[in-house]
Amino acid sequence: QVQLVESGGGLVQAGGSLRLSCVCSGRTSSSYHMGWFRQAPGKEREFVAAISRSGITTYYSESVKGRFTISRDDAKNTLYLQMNSLKPEDTAAYLCNVGRTAGDLSKLSTYDYWGQGTQVTVSS
Repeated sequence: QVQLVESGGGLVQAGGSLRLSCVCSGRTSSSYHMGWFRQAPGKEREFVAAISRSGITTYYSESVKGRFTISRDDAKNTLYLQMNSLKPEDTAAYLCNVGRTAGDLSKLSTYDYWGQGTQVTVSS
């Protein structure tokens, strides 16, 4: 059984930065492609960023491209999301996810396991 635990969320002013982490236990993270989604109150869960199993290829939503960077350290079984130039509209719970299913990494169905999320709040 895979467990994912996110950390690093918090309250930050617009223009600030945060770095989220997600530790994967139960299986080595190198077995999975990995990603981040986010969900704001009353809204659907939306894709943020993903990284391939090799770590070579990354994907971003248009809303975060150029501001966020996804990376992974499989020696530590950890996924990261560096978030810069944060905006109030980035406020949401950020959830880590991993999967083995081949397919579009921006789709929920491509992932098998999810964390509980870490809250990010950006004040204006």
